[in-house]
Parts: sequence; C-alpha cells; structure tokens
Amino acid sequence: MSDNLIERISSALESEYTLEGLVRQLLEMLELVTNMESTYLTRIEPEGDFQHILFSRNTKSMQIPEGLSVPWGDTLCKRALDEGRRYTCDVASIWGDSEAAKALGIMTYVSTPVTLVDGSLYGTLCAASSENRELSERSEQVLQLFAQLIAQQIQNEQLLKKLQEANAALTAVSLTDELTELPNRRAVFETLPALFDRAADKANYVLVAFADLDDFKQINDVYGHETGDDFLYAIGQRLKAGAAEGEILGRVGGDEFIVAGEGPSGFDDAQLAAEAFKTRLRNLLTGQYKLHSCTLDYAGPSIGAIAINPALVNPDQALHEADQAMYLDKKQRRTKTS
Repeated sequence: MSDNLIERISSALESEYTLEGLVRQLLEMLELVTNMESTYLTRIEPEGDFQHILFSRNTKSMQIPEGLSVPWGDTLCKRALDEGRRYTCDVASIWGDSEAAKALGIMTYVSTPVTLVDGSLYGTLCAASSENRELSERSEQVLQLFAQLIAQQIQNEQLLKKLQEANAALTAVSLTDELTELPNRRAVFETLPALFDRAADKANYVLVAFADLDDFKQINDVYGHETGDDFLYAIGQRLKAGAAEGEILGRVGGDEFIVAGEGPSGFDDAQLAAEAFKTRLRNLLTGQYKLHSCTLDYAGPSIGAIAINPALVNPDQALHEADQAMYLDKKQRRTKTS
C-alpha cells in the first residue's frame, strides 16, 4: 500500500466525523485502487428483504444510483456471501440469473461484507464495472480495510446515538417532577425566559398564574399521604389536559403550581385576560376527583394571576408578584368562608 494512500486514509479519518463523509472519501480512493467504474456501500435490511445503495461513486458509463433498492435474494452480494466468492470478472456466466446485475450491466464485481462487532451483517462494500477488470491482491486488501473502517465508523455513530439518547433521557428526568410528571421548578425557570423574550418581541404581555392547593395538608392528614400523592397527580393531569398551546406549566413546590402563557398587547386587554386566565384555572382544578382510595369534592386552589409587561419585569419578579397575588386570593377566600 503506497504512502500516498496511507496519508489519504489518515487524513480522511482525522477530518471526517460522519459516516457519509468518510464513506465518500473511501469510495473515491477505492475507485483509484480497483480501477472500477462504480464503488458503493450497501445496507441490508435487518429482516433481509431488501438491499439499499446508501452511497455510490460513478465515474463512467455504468451508473449505480444512490437510493436504489433491490430484493436481497436477487443481489450479487448475497450470491457472493453464500458462495464465498468475493470477485468475478464474468458475472454473466457465474451469476447470470441476477436480474439486478443484468439491468445495471455489471461484468466485473467485487465485494466484502461490512460486519459489526457483534457479528451482525450491516451491508457490503462493493466495486463494479461494465468491462473486464482484474483485481489485484493489494486492491482486495484495501477493500477489506475500508470495510473495517466503515464498520468502526458505524459503531462509533451508533454508540454516540445511544449516549445522546441516554443524555436526553437523563435531562428529561432532571427537568420532570417525578410525582406529577409535570415540568419541575428547574424546568419552569429554564423555559420562562424564552416566553418572556417572545412576548417582548411582539409587545405582548405575559400571563402568570401561581396556584396553591388549599386544604392539601388536611387531605394528607385525613386520607393519608398516598391519597395526597394521588391527588397531586390528578391535579397535574388536569393541568396538562387544560393547558393552552404554548403555555408553560409545572410543579414548583409541594402543593404549588405555575402556569404561564402569552397574553394580548394592550394593558386593559391584558388585565381582562389575566382574570379570564384565573377563572379558567379555577374551574379546571375545582370539582370532583375520583382517586384510587376515595372521591374528593375539592373546593379549588388559591390562585394569583397577573399580566406583566416582559420589557419591564423579569421572570423572577413576575413569579414573586404572582405569588403575592395568590396570598391575597387565599386571604379573600378565607374571609368568605369564615
């Protein structure tokens, strides 16, 4: 193997971070080494029904198009694997029953399996020509090396995908309240700034509601903490079901919940929207709850709902004002029932 080829392989491995980028460089090198018209990488479906051309390089008259799919049983690749024959310069005589080979005009064909570390067959790395081409031992060595490099890249990408999925799952867990399955306090505080920015760009107000579950301690004391947890979960489900598109909601404390959304632009309209917001949430959370151990007729939470100008008030200040409004509402509710 020439020093120039080794340098090109090293450069490709250092510069390419995706399967496609690496394969395209290797196909170009494979064409030069084998003197074939077409070089290509295939993917075999796990079920073994079809073989797909993932990436190909065509420099002369014969064209093996990317995206081409053929029945796996009709492919030269399957015949080569079954018979242990990786190369032939007389496809018509040896595998004349392959309709795919006839349609593509393949006379010379060489392939090697791309096998992953667990032994599974990913696909094949191939080179083909419409003319008679001799395959040197050096060319066969390069083909096998390239198949190994591609398999390694595939495994690296699969590992990276698994790590990304695991990281996303961990992130989701860290931002979710385990009991209610709502976003937790951290998630709320991370998403509110974006809502404020969008509203500020459109000169709209932001509606923020802070809800505290009145008599929740009594529910725990009378029915037990398991029923209390069941009730909190039911509250979360009602909030999810009743939330408008784009609204932020979450559990920020033991029995405290926040809902926030974009409001109208005018001051008067925004104040009316805040009252309607409060009424909607009150109606949503008040009423009968059929829990696992009992049925509760809940009189509803104390709610503080405000409309704020996001150009003048930040999320922390808005939550503080909504919290104060909630305590005022709680005081008024107690006065009415006393």
